[in-house]
Amino acid sequence: MDSVYLTKEGHQKLREELESLRARRRELSRAVGEARDHGDLTENAEYDAAKEAQVLNEKRIAGLESTLSHAQILNGKQVPKDEVVIGTTVTLTLAASAALTWSARRPAERYGARVALVGLALLSLVAAGLLLGIRTPAAVILAAMLGNIAVGTGETGPFLALEQVVVTRAVAPARLNMTLSVYNLLGYAAGAAGAACVTVLPAGTLFATFAAAALVQVAAYSRLRPNDRPAGRPSLPLRDLPSARRIRRLAGLFALDSFAGGFVLQSLIAYWFHVQHGLALEALGAIFFAAHIVTALSFLAAAWLADRIGLLNTMVFSHLVSNVLLVAIAFAPSAALAVAFLLARHLLSQMDVPTRQAYVMSVVLDHEREAAASATNLSRTAAQAVAPTLTGYVMQGLALSAPFVVGGGLKIVYDLLLYATFRQVTPAVQPERRR
Repeated sequence: MDSVYLTKEGHQKLREELESLRARRRELSRAVGEARDHGDLTENAEYDAAKEAQVLNEKRIAGLESTLSHAQILNGKQVPKDEVVIGTTVTLTLAASAALTWSARRPAERYGARVALVGLALLSLVAAGLLLGIRTPAAVILAAMLGNIAVGTGETGPFLALEQVVVTRAVAPARLNMTLSVYNLLGYAAGAAGAACVTVLPAGTLFATFAAAALVQVAAYSRLRPNDRPAGRPSLPLRDLPSARRIRRLAGLFALDSFAGGFVLQSLIAYWFHVQHGLALEALGAIFFAAHIVTALSFLAAAWLADRIGLLNTMVFSHLVSNVLLVAIAFAPSAALAVAFLLARHLLSQMDVPTRQAYVMSVVLDHEREAAASATNLSRTAAQAVAPTLTGYVMQGLALSAPFVVGGGLKIVYDLLLYATFRQVTPAVQPERRR
């Protein structure tokens, strides 16, 4: 087993848990003995329950003993290398995603979304080949960059920029909120399945699954209509579009939100849980599986709420509460409470995803949608790419939990600015408000 890096506080929590479990051994052993004395073990539910509790206790003791035997206790000046390297890798992956988002717009406008999406799926296939064939760190990073491999649960990247335009043009305006909610629900449910697979599948099988998924993408995108862009509308630079000023304002605000989100990407949160609370890969996979499920379910609530209080109100107020919960994670005294705050945050934080997509598509003209989706997603991805490297230095120079406070605080500023800037702007078409 490789070295496990823990803070002094995290190491102490694990030692206390280990001592508690060891002390419980005698109690569990007595319970097993008493249940055995009740008679026939083949139909003895009390014995089965006591034995299972004893096995789970011993399994956790073995895991903690292994972790602590390989633990290296870190202080604030000893942790920069791993964190800065992780942050830089995430930054490179996000920078590549931003470049692909920018590059995909013009082919989509000229040849249709089908051509651009098939091309992106083929890049994912190349990335899967690299992961299967070459396992050096440089090759893994290159594969992540080419394949637009997600480093978090946020909605950025070239696939989303093009798909949200395709979805918007394919449905009636009154159905857009629910359709985008279902679209995002399916995406996050797939992400939850991926998080669950990490706990049970070896790396080679995971990479082969990634390759198979890329092939499915190629086949699915090939079935799209050749070109769904309005006829007679040339591809224009952003500055020449009628809604250019509005698009730039949205892109700027979304960049602030995404920059703040870069401090608390899933990959960095997983690292924090591992170092601060000593959680292993299996536990982290289960946590993020649950987070994906909670997030997926929240999308349906987002559509329901947006139909009643409006897109902007849903975007801002659900997001604002979630950011208070994000800050609270930093001060959680236990892993259980930190996980509870994380899941509560996921229940609210992504309700603005489908509503934001619908809002952007609704406040620009049809022929501006590729440009609006590309500009807003590009700004989000590029801004998010800057923060992870800074996060490593923030963890080093301030505190391991500081990114939660910095990211959550900046996100609260974004919520307030978004509401102040756009509260008077109404989408061109939106469903009737329901009660």
